[in-house]
Amino acid sequence: MASDSKVYHFDEVAQHKYKKDCWIIVSGKVYDVTPFLEEHPGGDEVLLLAADRDATDDFNDVGHSDSAKEMMEKYYVGEVDTSTIPEQPNYKLPAQATAPQADQSSGFVVKLLQFLLPLLILGAAFALQYYSKKK
Repeated sequence: MASDSKVYHFDEVAQHKYKKDCWIIVSGKVYDVTPFLEEHPGGDEVLLLAADRDATDDFNDVGHSDSAKEMMEKYYVGEVDTSTIPEQPNYKLPAQATAPQADQSSGFVVKLLQFLLPLLILGAAFALQYYSKKK
């Protein structure tokens, strides 16, 4: 990686999102992964989906090996101007109102049923056997 690497605007990198021309952004660096698309263990679709956005989180979430990170160096084409990267929406699930008392009582009912239901079935089996022998 040269110290005089080119700095790209995000929109310029985002234009390279096709199978014959695919660039991705990981940790502020731009990689031309077009020659690697067919070799990628996760398939080319994964890289194509990450092509027009910052793929840093996706890359880190997968947990790539050190050799995979070293391999990226040969696809390096420059840096991205991080001020031009649009902010990704932060999706959060809405907080659910939980009633601790309701959780405790339903847990108690489940434990009680786990204990009593087998006893009821066993009692019914013995009663059925007892009454069927009397006839």
